[in-house]
Parts: sequence; structure tokens; C-alpha cells
Amino acid sequence: MQVRIGVIYSPREIEVDVDSDDADEMATVIETALKDTPILWLTDRRGRRVAVVADKITYVEIGSETGERRVGFSAL
Repeated sequence: MQVRIGVIYSPREIEVDVDSDDADEMATVIETALKDTPILWLTDRRGRRVAVVADKITYVEIGSETGERRVGFSAL
């Protein structure tokens, strides 16, 4: 499952491919971390750990990687 995190003052988002397939479970983990700790830690599928300072997070998007990603180019 993909977790995208927007960070204040950064034009790019952080994208982590986590092992969980349950969006509700992932939302609970993130909510708990943001309430209780100053740092959100996520572990990706390769075992790498990503830390984000909780008060710098502007949004979190939780989605499935099975969704179709579209890239389009147009010629006029």
C-alpha cells in the first residue's frame, strides 16, 4: 500500500510503500503516532525506516498500489 505524506515548505511529497494492505489499520497507526509522538516512523517493504517530524506534516494520503496510475501526453 502507498502512503504519501505532504511536508510543510516542501514541494515534493514523501511516498512510502508499506507492507500493510489494510487502509483503516494504517490510518490508526498514523493517527496514534501523530497524537503521541513527535516523529512518525514508517517501515517500507524493503525494511527501510522513514521518519517524518509530526508537526511538519500537512497531509497524509493512504491508497492502494493496485490502482491504475495514468500518465498522459497530448499532441496538438
